Amino acid sequence: MERADAARNRARILAAAAEVFAAKPPHEVTMDEIAKAAGVGRGTLYRRYPDRASIAVALLDEHERVLQEQLMRGDPPLGPGAPPAERLAAFYAAMVELLENHRHLVLGSEVGRSRFETGAYGFWRTHVRSLLVAAEVREPDALVEVLLAPLAPEVYGYQRDDRGLSPEQVVGALSRLTAVLGPVTRAQIP
Repeated sequence: MERADAARNRARILAAAAEVFAAKPPHEVTMDEIAKAAGVGRGTLYRRYPDRASIAVALLDEHERVLQEQLMRGDPPLGPGAPPAERLAAFYAAMVELLENHRHLVLGSEVGRSRFETGAYGFWRTHVRSLLVAAEVREPDALVEVLLAPLAPEVYGYQRDDRGLSPEQVVGALSRLTAVLGPVTRAQIP
């Protein structure tokens, strides 16, 4: 069980980190800035969070947990009960919303290869693979990363910032990828 003072420090650190990450690009955030904004010593910060990526992961955790719960127990099409192509389209829309609202945190937590090592990525991978298997797609393991690659925060940021695409345009394009799971109706493509 977490001590009361440790819980208060954790809450202060996460609240301060959320503000610092929102104010500047993730690669410019320093641990010293977070400690100072939280009003804690560097030792207190480093005992709980060894680097800024671990803080970003902690901040993202709750948002990702909500989405994971919807995927497992929510209403269709995001939750069980819809055809695989519709579920994948709904997953893409939900992930674009997550990226739109929390891209700065995702960029802070998923640096390079570390993306593949996060628990959330493992969950997303398992979900998409299960949709491929349900749709009886040949070689699902060869397609999982292909279908998840457009959700990399760098790709999404490039589409939004450099290419000027709206979230709706990105969701529409991603929805077209669901054709690998079976027929896609015009109604599924925004």
